[in-house]
Amino acid sequence: MPKPEPRKKPLVFLCCCFFAGAFIVASVTALERSFHDLPTELGQLWLPIIFGGIIGVLFGRSDIRMRTVSHSLEKSEKRFLQFYQKTPAMLHSMDREGCLLSVSQSWLDTLGYEREEVIGKDFFELVIDDDIDKLRTEHFDRLKTLGEIRDSNCLLRKKDGSSIAVAISEVAHRDADGQLVESLAVFNDLTNHRAAEERIEKLAYYDTLTGLPNRALMNDRILQSVALARRDNCQVGVFFFDLDRFKLINDTQGHAVGDLVLRSVAQRLKKFIREGDTFARLGGDEFVIIQADPNHDPNFTTMGRRILETLGLPFQIGSREFHTTASIGVAIYPVDGDDPQTLLKSADTAMYVAKSRGRNNIQFFSDDMNAAAVAKTNLETRLRQALSSGELQQHYQPQIDLATGKVSGVEALLRWYDLDGNLIPPGEIISVAEESGLVFPLGEWVLRTACAQAKSWQEAGLPPLRMAVNLSGHHIREANFIDHIEEILNDTGIAFNTLEIEMTENSVMAHVNDSIMALTDLKIRGISLAIDDFGTGYSSLLHLKHFPIHRIKIAQGFVGDIIHNPDYAAIAEAILLMAKSLNMSVTAVGVEDPKQLDFLRKRGCDEVQGKLFGSAMNAEEMTAFLKEGNLLPKTFDWKTGPGKIKVEGSKKIH
Repeated sequence: MPKPEPRKKPLVFLCCCFFAGAFIVASVTALERSFHDLPTELGQLWLPIIFGGIIGVLFGRSDIRMRTVSHSLEKSEKRFLQFYQKTPAMLHSMDREGCLLSVSQSWLDTLGYEREEVIGKDFFELVIDDDIDKLRTEHFDRLKTLGEIRDSNCLLRKKDGSSIAVAISEVAHRDADGQLVESLAVFNDLTNHRAAEERIEKLAYYDTLTGLPNRALMNDRILQSVALARRDNCQVGVFFFDLDRFKLINDTQGHAVGDLVLRSVAQRLKKFIREGDTFARLGGDEFVIIQADPNHDPNFTTMGRRILETLGLPFQIGSREFHTTASIGVAIYPVDGDDPQTLLKSADTAMYVAKSRGRNNIQFFSDDMNAAAVAKTNLETRLRQALSSGELQQHYQPQIDLATGKVSGVEALLRWYDLDGNLIPPGEIISVAEESGLVFPLGEWVLRTACAQAKSWQEAGLPPLRMAVNLSGHHIREANFIDHIEEILNDTGIAFNTLEIEMTENSVMAHVNDSIMALTDLKIRGISLAIDDFGTGYSSLLHLKHFPIHRIKIAQGFVGDIIHNPDYAAIAEAILLMAKSLNMSVTAVGVEDPKQLDFLRKRGCDEVQGKLFGSAMNAEEMTAFLKEGNLLPKTFDWKTGPGKIKVEGSKKIH
């Protein structure tokens, strides 16, 4: 703050004013008396001296006050000028002709001019517009009529020749007669605002990982393409595809590597997407390409093949190569749908058919696919109802210990009959359940029903049996998978070692890390583990030695032709030998012929299961079967050799 002036200076000034005033008035009085030849004595001048001094003091105070006000106004004007010029806002004032009177420093910095280059110049020479004269007229008409302008967008020319978009707000200053004298304007730079709008739009309509259009923008693009195709009487192709076994890359290499693969896919396919086509990412590893057909020359098969060929090349991520393929479904407007939702659904359906036919291929949508999709949807709806209405049934098939001839365990098998009494294939049930998420409540129902039945047999005085229950690979990835099993075992009251969990080798090997942790946890709790349908997947016993497996179940496909197919016989022998070396038990599934039994028994198979000993039975039939006691000692004469099996007393249930 500036220091205040010392108090003595005004006092001295007022004293001087007093004496000056007294002197002037006294002198005038003395001169006047002298002019009239009147004698002047000192005593006669006291009154003029006092009067003159008072006048001098009053004059001095007035002068001090005027100088103080003038100084304040000068300082205020100086502060305003500094504020005006140094404010971060872009400000300018101009006269009624449009000539610039003053500009702020921010105005100069933003546009790149020096002050002397613009003061007195016509502001509208800096405006970029097709008709400057019209713009000028409209501008001043609004100022004169309304007295202000709010957020008027215009484009200004910078000194370097580039342009900048601004929004102008301006207020008029009028004289006493109401005539426009000058105006004061403030500018808002729209560059950052538009950049923010672009960022918001990008977040709303583009995928952040790949930069491709997202689902929202893709739906809009399909709508536009269909509208144009309807007008021009042409076609639109919608390609729906995802990467085959991409989840395996994520699970084994981590999501960071998976993200790099997705970006590489986007960059690679962008190169041959035509102008006017749309390439979008829906999420995960799902992509959509919308190919318009403005030339009435559909070439959708070529597009599909190019996608497959492009993705078939290896991806170089760092120092490693990754290989992936794609399954593509194609829907065509107007044949397969006339709106975005129907077209996407049709293409999605075709894509799943491509996966079911071996992956790495392209499938065009057909009415048969639609019928199958509708049937699958209906089956899903009925399955939801069946879970709550009690339509599902549990059957059981015995497993025979070849060393003792006794029933060592049973396998719980899901059965569901339609209204006509026809069996719905279990494979279809599981497929629909996995796709719809019903696999979790379905698995819980199967497990709880089987454990409750095992407890019922124990309470009936039957010997303890191992209860084998099939679970999906989806259960391994369920966060509370182990807790659910433990809860069911505690609720039903059976011992943990009574339960054996069966899983296919593909479901185990597809999620290696999850499988090892979950299965190890089960083993620690005393629950047995078995690999079902072994030999049909892409693993081997050497791979499975890292898992806490108790039992291998040879796939029914091998056992069924084990006598007549030397290759299958060799595979079965190899499985038996390797399992024995790894201390794993082996159960052969689908034994229907005595020769198959003799082959397996001679090669050290531990257990068999099949129609030769009993088909899948409901709980009542299985209870009766178990009450018959041992089967093999009554049925088979081991000394007669293959093909000479004697039935002595026990009947077989087929």
